[in-house]
Amino acid sequence: MTVAVQITPVPAALRQGVRGLPAVRHLARGGLLTLAALLLALTAHLLLLSGVQQRAAQHALFDELRGQLALGTAPVAQVDQQGELLAPGSPVALIDIPAIGVHQVVVEGTDSAALTDGPGHRRDTPMPGQAGTSVLFGRAAAYGGPFARLEDLKEGVTFTVTTGQGKATYQVAGLRRAGDPAPAAPASGKGRLVLVTATGPAYMPAGVLRVDADLISGIAQTPAAVIRPGTLPEAEQPLARPAGFDWPLVMWLQALVAAATAAVWAWHRWGRHQTWIVFAPVVAVLGLQVAVRADELLPNLL
Repeated sequence: MTVAVQITPVPAALRQGVRGLPAVRHLARGGLLTLAALLLALTAHLLLLSGVQQRAAQHALFDELRGQLALGTAPVAQVDQQGELLAPGSPVALIDIPAIGVHQVVVEGTDSAALTDGPGHRRDTPMPGQAGTSVLFGRAAAYGGPFARLEDLKEGVTFTVTTGQGKATYQVAGLRRAGDPAPAAPASGKGRLVLVTATGPAYMPAGVLRVDADLISGIAQTPAAVIRPGTLPEAEQPLARPAGFDWPLVMWLQALVAAATAAVWAWHRWGRHQTWIVFAPVVAVLGLQVAVRADELLPNLL
């Protein structure tokens, strides 16, 4: 007896879905590769590479400031010799605090980008060594954490700040945290320096720490202020994040996605080993660039 077996054809949509499974797996692998590279780059840059980047920037800034001091062209006001506002990131001073191992070039500006290179001078305050209250911001952990040990300073400790007007000596008067009363403004013809950084666990800022130090050396000539106090944008305030839309970050993200897509195609066409050889360095470099831009979006005192 013959038994007839009827074979039902597989629908075209189902056959297409089955054939599409390898492509889906490749896309999933590419997405996971991109995410892993991005997370690894963010962590590595924040914990390790940002410090290397800051040290390299400090070397270049020190050479620039040393040349300006030798030529007598170092900035001594909120504007340069042509009357233009100092460009953010310009070197303006050298701060030495032996008690906590600080030897850093100070740059102009206190937003997140400026503080990646070193401590920053708040632009609406006088230069260190001049009459009035000068303010310097510095990171507590990332990018070398130049002000990580500010809380170890004791009352009476002295340190110096060198500018185009010479070396100014300060003496620590006290430390302040949130809720602590601020000292009275310095008397006419007197100077003060306030060092500002973040408090809390490393990379998790919980507040602001301020160190008040009185100028105990002679007062330098104090040019008239060009930037009025309290007029700085929000991005230059303590624990502030950059304002506006970060287009460079978007462009680097697009490049990373494009590279990951190309890696998926190459994996499917060339094979695993060839794809790793060609695209692993590309994805790593692009991930690092994204990490650099993303870390600049973090609070400026972190």
